[in-house]
Amino acid sequence: MRDPHRIAPWRRLRRIVLLATALCLAPAAVSYVSNLTAPHDVRFGVASVEWMRSHGGNGVVSQIEDWYYTLTAPSKGGPPLRSLPRNGVLARSDPAPVSVAHPYRPPRIKPPIHPALPGEGVWRPAAAHAGARPPVLVTTFRSDPEYPQFVAAVAWVDSGRTHLAYVPGLAEPPELAKRGPAEVPPARRGRLVATFNGGFPLETSNAGLVVRGETVAPMVNGIATLVEYRDGRIDIVRWAHGPQPSRHVWFAKQNLPPIVYEGRLNPDLSDGPEWGATVNNAVQVWRSGIGVDRRGNLIYAVADYQTVGSLAEILKRAGAVRALELDINEDWVSFITYRRPGAREPAQLLPDIYRPADRYLTPDERDFFAVYAKGGW
Repeated sequence: MRDPHRIAPWRRLRRIVLLATALCLAPAAVSYVSNLTAPHDVRFGVASVEWMRSHGGNGVVSQIEDWYYTLTAPSKGGPPLRSLPRNGVLARSDPAPVSVAHPYRPPRIKPPIHPALPGEGVWRPAAAHAGARPPVLVTTFRSDPEYPQFVAAVAWVDSGRTHLAYVPGLAEPPELAKRGPAEVPPARRGRLVATFNGGFPLETSNAGLVVRGETVAPMVNGIATLVEYRDGRIDIVRWAHGPQPSRHVWFAKQNLPPIVYEGRLNPDLSDGPEWGATVNNAVQVWRSGIGVDRRGNLIYAVADYQTVGSLAEILKRAGAVRALELDINEDWVSFITYRRPGAREPAQLLPDIYRPADRYLTPDERDFFAVYAKGGW
């Protein structure tokens, strides 16, 4: 007769497997719940996706995103635009000091669609009463004849009038001894002229980072690098100095290979694996990038429905001779200008950028860059 108290071997095995599975999943469940209950400045779904990326699920998330963006890709053609979204302010007739009677300004961007719309590619001051030599200029233009409704926004930052500062976020970079407030400090907002997003997190970039002369993540040769030297000079280089920087480097952040280098587009822009396990290089999404012109001034670009290649074309057309891609997707791109001193009247570079214009005036999860005017406005 069968013993009713005896557990069948297959049931015992099933219980052992279920218990082992529960024990294995418990740390992940605790981590996930802790992540979602922590303060976030992004939506629930975005926080969940970022948790998956940082816990080994980057490949799965990227594949799903590729499928989604491919299925929702825009159609070519369509009615032409009659006007462009305006950014910046109207140029004022402030008298120029003798020392800057003829300050340098970048040439007007020639749009690839003709005829040009009113104000298209024309640089305008980002702030009111910025004087004869505004620290930041902005403009918009149609970037692709096959998609006549696509608009790119570009900002030009005068390196002689500004100082660039790297600001760590609440969670990025993940390991940093002195993190700071994760926002623009109130005491420094009097000279704040712009802020912009800081590029891929270390977990997805697989690249290097140097903060205040200290190596947070080893540098990687061949990767595009936004670097600040101790003398204050800013540049974008293709890193070739090994995992440790020289003592002259104050800050350096890497993000994928260069998309523009020495005035030429990267010939591998159509090679998906070249750009790592992120959203496919050919998928059209919000993308942002940063470059330098021949005089060492910074050029930032942002636009929706862009591939890596079309982003590179925008930066090159705007005057960048070396450039790298920064963040992609609507939750991460931001270039914010401040029309009046004290970080007053913040404005995104394009009106349909998802994040609010006061994004970096409160603590943010991601790292970012702040641009301060040297001297007064």
